[in-house]
Amino acid sequence: MAKGYWVAHIDVDDIETYKTYIAANAAPFAEYGARFLVRGGQYENREGKVRQRTVVLEFDSYATALACYDSVAYQDAKALRDPVSTGDMVIIEGYDG
Repeated sequence: MAKGYWVAHIDVDDIETYKTYIAANAAPFAEYGARFLVRGGQYENREGKVRQRTVVLEFDSYATALACYDSVAYQDAKALRDPVSTGDMVIIEGYDG
């Protein structure tokens, strides 16, 4: 079964408030088995536009990735993030070739 991934590119306007989102997302991420593959970190932009942060999370399946995003616990955490950040995110099925 192919894994599922969240790929997010985020600009943060207020890092202190954003930290409350980070604390709040820990429980749903643990519940749905999310694993951070990328969480900020050093980067070099080679093509196109880029935001301040890139985050990649891995889930055991695409369905699990969707369920985590749709969960009440994650939506409550997201409500903390939304006022202090702008971003783009996709939930994508991994290649299982």
